[in-house]
Amino acid sequence: MRWRSALVGAVVGAAALLAPVALAPAASAHGWITNPPSRQDHCASGAVSFDCGGVKYEPQSVEAPKGSMKCSGDNAGFAILDDTSKPWPRTQIGSSVTMKWKLTAMHATSTWEYFVDGVLHRTFNDNGARPNQIVEHSLDNLPQGNHTILARWNVADTAMAFYSCVDVTVGSGGGNPTPTPTPTDPTPPGDCTGTVWDAGTAYVGGTEVTYQGHVYKAKWWTRGESPASAGQWGVWQDLGAC
Repeated sequence: MRWRSALVGAVVGAAALLAPVALAPAASAHGWITNPPSRQDHCASGAVSFDCGGVKYEPQSVEAPKGSMKCSGDNAGFAILDDTSKPWPRTQIGSSVTMKWKLTAMHATSTWEYFVDGVLHRTFNDNGARPNQIVEHSLDNLPQGNHTILARWNVADTAMAFYSCVDVTVGSGGGNPTPTPTPTDPTPPGDCTGTVWDAGTAYVGGTEVTYQGHVYKAKWWTRGESPASAGQWGVWQDLGAC
């Protein structure tokens, strides 16, 4: 009987070790509109004056069942995107604009839908094809004034969609606005030879950059967060002087 008890104990122990692995959620990554900047893109780049919560770390993950007319897709984890009381930045555009998506997972796609203030403006049908990493759609005949454009990327083989909202001010004329270069902080002269931190560049966890004579390592995905904010809870870890 002793060997049976030992065997049962070994099986239970193995199950306890494997259970967290089996239950751990798989990391997911998908896509969002980067130009004109969507609300989650503004959050990720640090262009807003308020705390966006988790979406600033995963702008690509605003996923929810198809059919929602909310910027969050009714995903409670990203409800901040629905808050119209927040001072979301608006992009000046003409009556036509090209919407640019950046995808981190290329799902088979049924349609891309664009709504202007809740009214369907344009649909693009992909008929189940898998898109490229960069997807662009041209919208024209946009009405003048302040508007919110809701974009829905509908996945072909699931009940899910990805959501992005873009706040714009439409003037006369056409074409995309000329992007304003993002200023970067210069690194003082010294012995630093690594990659200089740039506010407009996205960095994944483990990436090392130089900034003001020090080397910093990203703890997780980031863009627009200065290494000057490094600390125990910051995204950047100060590795010391160059």
